Amino acid sequence: MTDTLSIVSLAEMRAHVRLTSDETDYDDDLTSMLEAARGYVEGWCGPLDDFADSIPPAITHAMKMYAAHLFENREAAQSEGRVSEVPMGFFDLIDPHRLRAF
Repeated sequence: MTDTLSIVSLAEMRAHVRLTSDETDYDDDLTSMLEAARGYVEGWCGPLDDFADSIPPAITHAMKMYAAHLFENREAAQSEGRVSEVPMGFFDLIDPHRLRAF
C-alpha cells in the first residue's frame, strides 16, 4: 500500500491549513487526519493503489480538503446562534472517480 504521506506530504498539508513550515506541533494530528481522509476517499472511490498511473489531482485535493475540515472543525457541527453542518465540496471532487455498483 502506498504511504499516505507520499500522496499528500505534511508540508503540503501544513500549507493547505495555513501553518508555516516551522509549526510542527500539529504534525501528528495532521497525519492522523490525512489517514482518516484517505480512508474516507477510499470508501467512495476504492483503494488509491488501484489508480494505475497516478492518483487524480481532484482526489488528492479532496483528501487535503477533508483533512483540513477535520483540523478546523474538531466537532461535527458548529453552534453560533444555531447548529449547522459545515459544507464542503468534497463530494464534487470525488464524484467522477466513485465506484458505482448497480
